Amino acid sequence: MNTLGSSGVPVSGLGFGGAVIGNLFTEVTDEQAHEAVDTAWRSGVRYFDTAPHYGLGLAEQRLGEALRERPRAEYTISTKVGRRLEPSTDGGDDLANGFAVPATRRRVWDFSADGVRRTLEASLERLGLDHVDVVYLHDPDDHAEAAFREGYPALEKLRAEGVVRAIGAGMNQAEMLTRFVRETDVDVVLCAGRYTLLDQSALTELLPAAVERGVSVVIGGAFNSGLLADPRPGATYNYAQSPGDLLDRALRMREIAERHGISLRAAALAFCAAHPAVASVLVGARSAAEVRDAAEQFATPVPPAYWQELRDTGLLTAEEPS
Repeated sequence: MNTLGSSGVPVSGLGFGGAVIGNLFTEVTDEQAHEAVDTAWRSGVRYFDTAPHYGLGLAEQRLGEALRERPRAEYTISTKVGRRLEPSTDGGDDLANGFAVPATRRRVWDFSADGVRRTLEASLERLGLDHVDVVYLHDPDDHAEAAFREGYPALEKLRAEGVVRAIGAGMNQAEMLTRFVRETDVDVVLCAGRYTLLDQSALTELLPAAVERGVSVVIGGAFNSGLLADPRPGATYNYAQSPGDLLDRALRMREIAERHGISLRAAALAFCAAHPAVASVLVGARSAAEVRDAAEQFATPVPPAYWQELRDTGLLTAEEPS
């Protein structure tokens, strides 16, 4: 187990990303979601991440139900603030936002101090918990002023009061996360998709700054939304159809991986986990089988010769892993 910054909050090296059990893109049954979480637990996963955004609260509800009988002191759970949910009577579904759920609620951007507390209280109710361990400011890309002026101080106060143990920000970019690391006292940042075999932009400033400041990094999007899990025509990269040049790179990486006796999935996860700033790698899974595969791939040693061949062929320029 690793810990987040100086907070002492423990996280498993492999974490469970909760977006998919919020019906990300396609429906998942309650039973499938429960089995996925149960299998993650049996596989040694003790860090579970979720957010109100995921399925308009469905992911939080399902995660809370699946963990209800587990000893609370034995796992770490994180959720997010910044999107407050309000009832909606507009009807229809939420597929425009990526989730196959009825649009019975709507999201309201709110990084105010009051919004942070109200959002967290609603999350606790859906989770059926009296506390969560980690709270992230969620995607404040277009709300930087409110996030730094109101949202972050609100989280800092919640931490000082002992309501939460660790605080941070979660985004799909590295630049603003670097600002959080340098200008605030966050314990952890969640960086999705910016430190992978195909995108090492977080290596420029974010990861070195995190090491220097003693801030932990949780990596999401290790497969860049699908391409590194199963490179093929039509595969997605950052939630859109993959560009041809990136598909070619992923296919070459997979060919080399198979020649070294491993899967590309194992290499993708090992790459993310190897950096000294990284405390946990989140993987989303919609079924027990997907969880078992993720755990198996995460535990697979990657031979140094694989990384060397990637460098020799120009497919990887990053220094990590050594």
